[in-house]
Amino acid sequence: MDWIQVTVYTTTEGIEPISGRLYQLGVTGIEIEDESEFYSFLEETRGTWDYVDDDLVERMKGETKVKIYLSDNAAGHDMLHSVRDSISQLALMDEEKLYGRLEISLDNVNEEDWANNWKQYFKPLTVGDKILILPEWETLSEDTDRTVFTVNPGMSFGTGSHNTTQLCIEELENVINKDTHVLDLGCGSGILSIISLLLGAPDATAVDIDPNAVDIAYQNAERNGIDKSVYRVFAGNVLADSELIQKISDKKYEVVVANIVADVIIALADIVPELIAPNGIYITSGIITDRKEDVINRYKESDFEIINIREKGDWVSIVMKSK
Repeated sequence: MDWIQVTVYTTTEGIEPISGRLYQLGVTGIEIEDESEFYSFLEETRGTWDYVDDDLVERMKGETKVKIYLSDNAAGHDMLHSVRDSISQLALMDEEKLYGRLEISLDNVNEEDWANNWKQYFKPLTVGDKILILPEWETLSEDTDRTVFTVNPGMSFGTGSHNTTQLCIEELENVINKDTHVLDLGCGSGILSIISLLLGAPDATAVDIDPNAVDIAYQNAERNGIDKSVYRVFAGNVLADSELIQKISDKKYEVVVANIVADVIIALADIVPELIAPNGIYITSGIITDRKEDVINRYKESDFEIINIREKGDWVSIVMKSK
């Protein structure tokens, strides 16, 4: 099997938040190269070292690096999308720039070719009972009675093949109708909010912390014949931006979906009650199994009733109803 080495350039302070995000995505094999920690280790163990390899010393100089290795196949490429998105979110949150430049480089894959190479792994995909996800560069070989969502996700956004996205789509199929106004928190490519519109929702609002998501989501909406009169997308941090909250709280939403990470979903317990309609459905995913109980325990203290918990692979979806 071929592997992609993914390197995130950061600082000593960035090791913990980056590692935490990678663990939440399900990446557990992490390699850290940090100059300050390396020299502290050498100093603490000075009496046990007769010789330190010059190549090792040279490699440890400079920026801190957090490295992971992903399989060079469809699953690895989809995980890379998730990693890029999560690090991009962290960069936007790091207002004091404590975590360095937070840029990503790839080895064993030509970076210039990456934007096109990953497309070979993204094929038409059926999800749930009603949806077919179609990359815009692919064509259907036969007619289908499924609702077709045509997408070009861009390099930093999900394709729909990840278990977390599929869990959300499968839940949306059960609750979307002509009366369900939808709020998509952490929209990425817009996949969940646009699919909601294709399933019959009268309108949808989408939010993502990455400004690039706004253009990507609107482009995907246009690909699917969705007009801006029924679809609006905002960039910002709903956990910290009161003006953004004011913009999206001009209505109550019968369905709120948040496919993010456990820590953000936990924090949203204080915000979503102000946005969701009475008896509204709140679909959450992006939760690794190790964090399931943390999310459940937080929402047991809130104005939500947990009505469904589903797992796929190492990922969990928790569906709630507002009281």
